[in-house]
Amino acid sequence: MTKEFSPDRLDIKAFAQAGGQLSGHDSLLKYERLAQEAKGLHPDLLVDWKVAGEVRTELGGTGQVWLHLSVHASFPMECQRCMTPVDVPLDVERSFRFVADEATAEALDDDCDEDLLALSREFDLRELIEDELLMALPVVPKHDECPSSVPLASSDEDFEAANSEKPNPFAALASLRKDEKGT
Repeated sequence: MTKEFSPDRLDIKAFAQAGGQLSGHDSLLKYERLAQEAKGLHPDLLVDWKVAGEVRTELGGTGQVWLHLSVHASFPMECQRCMTPVDVPLDVERSFRFVADEATAEALDDDCDEDLLALSREFDLRELIEDELLMALPVVPKHDECPSSVPLASSDEDFEAANSEKPNPFAALASLRKDEKGT
């Protein structure tokens, strides 16, 4: 009999020992914190994810519990250059090593290159997926190439006038060069 695993209450150790694999195609609306960041959210937006568990045996013979996560989503945001909607692709590929508890994870964190999490029998995989997608959001979302040209102008008339009245700071250098040639 194959054990069924739930992404909402995942027994990480049992999942890894079984070499378990799960995948899903969730509506972006299932991820409340992520949905709050979206511009133009609709039910057709999906979060595609896959997760696999494994136990790696190290030199000392102790087994380490690992979880490998792969997530892809297209996320609606607002381009900060042209201020129009832009769908930002979000891709996450991460592996996590699980340790006995939070204290152990905290103690080992500075000396480890791996991402450490505490073992749990009721681990919320979707919460981890949401956290990883939130961290993958760009600070300044923008199109590779905006659909319309972006005018670079100031709406402040005083600013434009002040800039046009400024003398060129290199004009003095040009006059020095003329003096050198003349002598």
